[in-house]
Amino acid sequence: MLTLLRNVELYAPQYCGNQDVLFAAGKILAIGHNLNINSELHQEIDGSGKQLLPGLVDPLAHITGGGGEGGFATRTRAMNLTDASLYGVTTLVGALGTDSISRTLEELIAKAKGLQQDGLSVYCYTGSYSYPVATLTGSISRDLMLIDQIIGVGEIAIADHRGSQLSVHELARVAAECRVGGMLSGKAGIVFVHVGDGKGGLNLLHQVAEQTDIPLTQFYPTHINRSQQLLEQGFAFAKAGAMIDFTASTNQACLDSGEVAVVDAVQQAINANVPLRQISLSSDGNASLPVFNDRGELTGLEMGTVASLYQSLCQLVAAGMNLAEVLPLVTSNAARTLKLTQKGQLAVGMDADMVLTTPDMVIDKVWSQGLLLVDQGQAVRYSQFERC
Repeated sequence: MLTLLRNVELYAPQYCGNQDVLFAAGKILAIGHNLNINSELHQEIDGSGKQLLPGLVDPLAHITGGGGEGGFATRTRAMNLTDASLYGVTTLVGALGTDSISRTLEELIAKAKGLQQDGLSVYCYTGSYSYPVATLTGSISRDLMLIDQIIGVGEIAIADHRGSQLSVHELARVAAECRVGGMLSGKAGIVFVHVGDGKGGLNLLHQVAEQTDIPLTQFYPTHINRSQQLLEQGFAFAKAGAMIDFTASTNQACLDSGEVAVVDAVQQAINANVPLRQISLSSDGNASLPVFNDRGELTGLEMGTVASLYQSLCQLVAAGMNLAEVLPLVTSNAARTLKLTQKGQLAVGMDADMVLTTPDMVIDKVWSQGLLLVDQGQAVRYSQFERC
């Protein structure tokens, strides 16, 4: 069935004005003014007064759940389809975190496949916080070459008391194997790095780049808005040509302990002349959001949400930032960095991942690869046992 979406204000993510969009079989077939379709096998949707955005791309979500820093009862739940779809997120990258014992890569891949059957596009990182890197096939490069969903390593931890306290040599070996595996498989081969609040910050990444042949761009560090000090380190990292990632999920305890809210972090980046194309946002959805005191003792724990990605976009727009300027932070920037070439943009030949909203950012419809997931703001598809 051909679907013609008429008279939308198109953000691709750049602003393209009033357009018609034709899509079928999961792909965008045509974009233009007053498109004519010589077929009875099509439906038309009037998008007048509404804006069309690319489906959001989330480079970090704990799709199988995470946490456990407070014991078994604090393990967070796994994702459901509507955790993402109701908030315009159509592409996610799943990861393990602190726990790679009760949370496994086998479970991660199975959950990714299940969410794909539900209608999303889901990829994964191999490994977890820990070193040596846990893999499915015995090596990082084998995982990248032989498992379709795996596109890199993550979320390996540095500057964190929960990490393995990696040396320069150890991290360089991880990055080298990931780099070669990515080259041979045609994937990003990125090392997605969890950065804690330890005193080292991003220093270890710079040391690898300075002491080896691994470029800084091999690393994609997240949680850069964890503190003002780390944020400033991140700005230097981005100005050197590498990507940084801000975390959208937060809680008041994290903000009280020094985390920088996304709106403030983005505004500071603009003021510091950091290229916004070098910044993405991720949700850290379904992860635990622990708060530790100075002795490393857990004092609070909440759960991240995939919804925070779209909510942060809305907050940026509400703060007066131009939608076309900040939309790449949640769409094309992560897609480009992760070599998800069909994602993050609305153009002929791209996947029909689309979000139709009102001018004040209320979501009306969401399509993932042309499949309608949300209509009139309500879910029309669910995970198998989501409503039990």
